[in-house]
Amino acid sequence: MRVVLVGAGSVGRSIARELLLNDHQVLLIDKYARESRVQSIPEATWLLADACEVTTLHEAQLEAADVVVCATGDDKVNLVVSLLAKTEFGVPRTVARVNNPKNEWMFDDGWGVDVAVSTPRLMTALVEEAVSVGDLVRLFEFQQGKATMVELTLPAHAPFVGSRVEEVHLPADCVLVGIIRDQLPIAPSPHDTLHALDELLFLATPSAERELAATLTGRRPEEISTVHSDPQA
Repeated sequence: MRVVLVGAGSVGRSIARELLLNDHQVLLIDKYARESRVQSIPEATWLLADACEVTTLHEAQLEAADVVVCATGDDKVNLVVSLLAKTEFGVPRTVARVNNPKNEWMFDDGWGVDVAVSTPRLMTALVEEAVSVGDLVRLFEFQQGKATMVELTLPAHAPFVGSRVEEVHLPADCVLVGIIRDQLPIAPSPHDTLHALDELLFLATPSAERELAATLTGRRPEEISTVHSDPQA
């Protein structure tokens, strides 16, 4: 997958390293990148230019990108580049960082943003998650398809503790995509066993969230509390 990443600060470089470890092709665009930053990720291709200039995006061959990630510390830049990526270059998927929570309402498909990631919101979700075992935490909402990514920490008394993944009959429109156990990520297989306090990550539709949590915890849907921590909530 070819990923164009705008912004080579600490956030952008961390994302780039993870993508490169997963064998993706990464182009970093940053007009302020120093030589030390470039040398810190030599496996990536670098373009030292202003990403808000259409000529820069042409030079980056944005039309050939599978994903554009806007990770600068400036919300205006992230919005402008997302919009240009969608409208001028037809990029299939855009991901944009939200720095100021007051700007979250703008990070939607009207500005070409498919996925908006707000660091303050995600930090809030993690704090709330720590005191809400058994409750559903909505991490973020995808702009296309109205799907959400949600997390649920499995309570010790949950009916499926000790069961294999294949034995859990999830509601329609819900997919288990990851398990975090002892702070380590696990790609779930049908034969993996669920443990108490596993953090389960799902892709789901908003209408299926309560039924999903009820299935996993054994509680009634009306008893389920959902922590909305995405910009669209």
